[in-house]
Amino acid sequence: MIEFKIKVNSFDFYFENLLIYTSKQFIKNNKGRLNNMKLSVLNLAPLRSGENFKDAIDAMVRLAKKTEQLGYERYWVAEHHNTKSVASSATQLLIQHTLANTKNIRVGSGGVMLPNHSPYIVAEQYGTLETLYPGRVDLGLGRAPGTDYNTARAIRRNTNRELDFKKEIIELSGYFKDTRPVHAYPAAGLNVPFYILGSSTDSAYLAAELGLPYSFASHFAPALMENAVAIYRHYFKPSDVLKEPYVILGANAVVADTDEEAKILSTTQIQSFLNIITSNPQGMVPPVQSEEAVWKNYIATTKVPHFGPIAFEHDEIVDHEKSVVKQMTKVSFIGSKETVKKQIADLKRRVEFDELMINSYIYDEEAQHHSYELLKEAVDELENE
Repeated sequence: MIEFKIKVNSFDFYFENLLIYTSKQFIKNNKGRLNNMKLSVLNLAPLRSGENFKDAIDAMVRLAKKTEQLGYERYWVAEHHNTKSVASSATQLLIQHTLANTKNIRVGSGGVMLPNHSPYIVAEQYGTLETLYPGRVDLGLGRAPGTDYNTARAIRRNTNRELDFKKEIIELSGYFKDTRPVHAYPAAGLNVPFYILGSSTDSAYLAAELGLPYSFASHFAPALMENAVAIYRHYFKPSDVLKEPYVILGANAVVADTDEEAKILSTTQIQSFLNIITSNPQGMVPPVQSEEAVWKNYIATTKVPHFGPIAFEHDEIVDHEKSVVKQMTKVSFIGSKETVKKQIADLKRRVEFDELMINSYIYDEEAQHHSYELLKEAVDELENE
């Protein structure tokens, strides 16, 4: 095996060589393999326009029931605070509610942001969930607070505390293994699988070192996806819980009966990301006729600069926002079932993954459910080809 020198926490990596080597080995040994690829759901419990928090939570449960019926592997709920457009602030309560309203699908956190929580309390909470719903609970763990400074201070008070993510994961694991001086009941002795969540290469190194599954947030931060996955696979150390690397990729999906319909439905996703980057949280809004219409509406409602007789071109005004949204949504499957099959196969040729975790910004709930149905059909057909 070729060895590579990598300086941690620096961009002076030999990424290109590492990726070329990893990609060549993957293509040589696996050549487009899609066998046994799992398909799962990520839900932020977003509010649709005109809805309240109870409506969003009810929709979250209905989607869980639908995707369980379709045979999806797991259903993860995100953690967000001080965000009026999503209902996912008390993640563990939403997980319990989802577990109570489903029968078989695994349900977990996507994820628990450890800077916001005491590992001991997390162990007690998820140990209780595992006791109530044995064999169905996942514990995804992230290192970012996922909110602003003032909210982080309100959550955990001590903002001067230096977080050692690795140390806190080991502490949390100790409560489940019952090797800590203080016991966390009913977690002690229970087996709740951990997943490391991340959007950078730091998390890839850590997941590899600890021998844990790795979930990359390519549904909103895909820039380092290929590098991070290559690093994780290259440096993975087998552990008591995982003998081989396991990669989950986050992705957005809007699947419809035709490409044209999917493109129209996907304008909700474009508007959602635009609202995120412009700090204008509105939840999910209805689709418009085209992507061009999204940007025209944006200019008309928020940016109408004039200087005498000078008329600014649309592209001059929205180039930056367009670029950011395009980058954030780069890993998106949008189109008919046949189109999406090609998009998934193309992604599989670029990066080796074991599971897709699908987020969906589709305003119409029936269309959203249909999208998940078509996506499952697409993956099943790919596996049989």
